[in-house]
Amino acid sequence: MNYTRIQIDTATPAKPRSKVMLIYTGGTFGMTYNETGVLVPFDFSLIKEQLPALRNLYLEITVVAFTTPVDSSNISPDHWKAIGQIIFENYASHDGFVVLHGTDTMAFTASAISFMLPGLRKPVIFTGAQLPISQPRSDARENLITALEIASARIDGKPVVPEVCIYFDNQLLRGNRAKKVESMHFDAFQSGNYPALARAGVKIDYNAAAIAQPLAHEFNLLAAFDGAIAILKLFPGIQQHTVEAVLNCKGVKAVIIETFGSGNAPTADWFITSLKAAIDAGIILFNVSQCPGGMVEQGRYETSKELATIGVISGRDITLEAAVTKLMLMLGEFGVEVTRAQIGKPMAGEMAG
Repeated sequence: MNYTRIQIDTATPAKPRSKVMLIYTGGTFGMTYNETGVLVPFDFSLIKEQLPALRNLYLEITVVAFTTPVDSSNISPDHWKAIGQIIFENYASHDGFVVLHGTDTMAFTASAISFMLPGLRKPVIFTGAQLPISQPRSDARENLITALEIASARIDGKPVVPEVCIYFDNQLLRGNRAKKVESMHFDAFQSGNYPALARAGVKIDYNAAAIAQPLAHEFNLLAAFDGAIAILKLFPGIQQHTVEAVLNCKGVKAVIIETFGSGNAPTADWFITSLKAAIDAGIILFNVSQCPGGMVEQGRYETSKELATIGVISGRDITLEAAVTKLMLMLGEFGVEVTRAQIGKPMAGEMAG
């Protein structure tokens, strides 16, 4: 992957109070209209002119921009690896990181990065915009300014938010707990099963009790992904041949079953028999609720008791985005058996213990 690199000092002539790396991958945020009316990538060397408020942050900013911006619908594990590698290689020399990313798959990427960087002790803040920065009513300016402020915030020399987050529309959310829920309004993300880490008003009000404390792991980069997974979304009237087509898909090692409510599924004999046959064949079945809030509680109702009995693994309160990226990374890094044993346990604050 090719990048351009730009150094921006917003503190001159004063000394910068913090060093932050800004990683631009693509998306709506960084698009602007040229003289012919065509949307083209924003020239980040002009960012101080576009955002004069940057001067008040007194930061030294290193901008690393993908030479070819990527629409978030085209994001792949290769891009996750590139973002993770940039953070890993520049970790020692920067106090925090802001990643500009398209909103459609931002929760997937934020989740992936949270699993890729065990031992993280610095902020990695994802943000973006619903309108390009060149538009008069764009949300890009406030989102970026506040994301940079959060990424550089320290108390007693320690980062305030040492984890991977999404900042959008005045809310800071844990990255692997967030979902995109809105395509037309500015409040694009919600976190149904975990409180906001901060809310930005006149000042930024941090929820210290919800912010993760770094675990005693050595900082590392995990970047091997295995995409041999599938998603089986249940619906009333789903047919046996549909279920078995997903479960028997060639090469699949794990299937996320999007169940009803608190992990419930049909009790038809054919359905349970099909799931058990897949488990007996070595496929991991991971139960994730279709609901944006609440959690899977296998056995609470009769309609989920059989799932637990045959060996379906509960995803508890994990999001689909976190389940997908966690499975892909664990399969790539550790293989099927370790993944089967560990996938139901928290890895980076993505689910209840």
